Amino acid sequence: MTADPRLAGLASRPAGVPEPPPPPPVGQAMVQSQAVPGIDGASDESGPSSDENDFKLRFCTVCASNQNRSMEAHLQLSAAKYPVVSFGTGSLVRLPGPSITQPNVYPFNSTSYDSMYKELESKDPRLYRANGLLNMLERNRNVKWGPERWQDWSVGMPRLNHLEDKGSRGVEGGMVDVVITCEERCWDAVVDDLLSRGSPLNRPVHIINVDIKDNHEEALVGGKAILDLADSLNKAAWDERRVKGAAQWDNGSTASRSGFDERVPEILAEWQARWPQLPAIWTLGWF
Repeated sequence: MTADPRLAGLASRPAGVPEPPPPPPVGQAMVQSQAVPGIDGASDESGPSSDENDFKLRFCTVCASNQNRSMEAHLQLSAAKYPVVSFGTGSLVRLPGPSITQPNVYPFNSTSYDSMYKELESKDPRLYRANGLLNMLERNRNVKWGPERWQDWSVGMPRLNHLEDKGSRGVEGGMVDVVITCEERCWDAVVDDLLSRGSPLNRPVHIINVDIKDNHEEALVGGKAILDLADSLNKAAWDERRVKGAAQWDNGSTASRSGFDERVPEILAEWQARWPQLPAIWTLGWF
């Protein structure tokens, strides 16, 4: 009589070893495979990638001396986790002095906010605390090392000496998507400078001016308005990047960003309706 092969497995199983449990029903297996708790209790179910969740446009803020308006905007953007750099377009850094004919003047790129703070504090602490300069410099030295000049910026060169700056993560490569100036003459200087450079990288950049009066109160309001604009621009860019694909968007090609570029004037018009006291202008430039 031929032996039943199904009994061979039973005969070879050591005594005392229980039979394996039956597989779960198909429906239950599907439910379990959809969400498996991780070690810390979080679900491992698939969702938006961290790259999509972490995507942020890169910004640059610009004023005359990289002291008040651009630095307030730099601080607020960095606090919202935007990659950001900031510059001034003047020939020298100028701060108010004891009279209108006696400003405090410093060179860009080689004078730290900390050294300016200590110098003004030693000259006349009552004056410079009363006019807000010491408070401004205290803020600035906690954001980055010192004022930088736009015309001296080598776009596309790694910013290895600025890794401690607030908002530096994401702009280490020396590239931004949007430049926001705080005065029309600064906008003119940025546009003219980019034209003179000849677009060696062939990368589009949006240049927007938000006209902000140069005082501490208006700078605070302007910083909030710039952050609001950044949020609107970032949402539109995120939508476009999701449609075109992260790789194409990050490559910076004109075709991959054309939809976003076309939406910027509309976004700016909607923002202007929310902030009518801050006149804005826009153009598309090239790095």
